[in-house]
Amino acid sequence: MYKPIQIDREKLTIMGVPLPDLETLNSVAYAIGSNMYEGFEPNEKLIQLYINAKNSRIDNFELITQMKAAL
Repeated sequence: MYKPIQIDREKLTIMGVPLPDLETLNSVAYAIGSNMYEGFEPNEKLIQLYINAKNSRIDNFELITQMKAAL
């Protein structure tokens, strides 16, 4: 079942996770929203992992490893 996530465009946060700018916030929100229709249930840790991967702070192997641990 789809449930909305908390997005604060003034504070630039998604579920309390800060983002650097409005463009990034919109991009991340769209990606998460699209995946939620497929059954993805986001939490703060998974959102941060996605942001880290998007900004190349972690590689794909580390992303998958950390995602498995977060689920």
